[in-house]
Amino acid sequence: MGDSVHVWMAPAGAEPRTAAHNLLLLLAGTLIPAPALHHDADGRPHIPGIAVSISHTHHLIAVAASYDGPLGVDVEEVHPREVRGLADRWFDPAELEWMAAQPDELTAFLHLWTAKEAVGKALGQGLRNSGLRRAMPLPSSPAESQALRAALVPDHAGLAVLHVPVELGVVAVALSPGVGEVVLSLHHEAALRRVGRSRTSFPVVVRGN
Repeated sequence: MGDSVHVWMAPAGAEPRTAAHNLLLLLAGTLIPAPALHHDADGRPHIPGIAVSISHTHHLIAVAASYDGPLGVDVEEVHPREVRGLADRWFDPAELEWMAAQPDELTAFLHLWTAKEAVGKALGQGLRNSGLRRAMPLPSSPAESQALRAALVPDHAGLAVLHVPVELGVVAVALSPGVGEVVLSLHHEAALRRVGRSRTSFPVVVRGN
């Protein structure tokens, strides 16, 4: 299991932060005995013995864990919003050109935004140090962006980024290029609903029903 990254998702409920912490501890408990969750001065979660990351919106939570890092996860909901101003301010010309060429500008924006957030978490920096300006790998087509292939992050050879398929959201995972698979589990409260396995192209695959 050392070559796997595990991502669990669930509805956020009334207390997204608390729900995310509880879900992370449940996930960690499948990897190590008696996990203990701590936070550093910047609020980043830590569980001794494994690499972890969390993300939450008003309605969704995503947590990730693996035996080895680096690791970062970010989730954003797909709902109508104005994103062009943010993109023009932070994205580089190649990213803006790619975004404009996609059939769904919002989803394309979230593809880049979640990747930047996940990579920032994996680097331990968040979006500090011009994180939103950090270049991301660009799929050559919308179909390729859904191909479950991890791509190396420019200027960070020790990191790759992968998007996993979920309904009503966009989820990016930043991970080591040496990871063999990403296992995505969708939960409804405490009950496991579905499991998917994504194999990276170097290699991630999705197993599910």
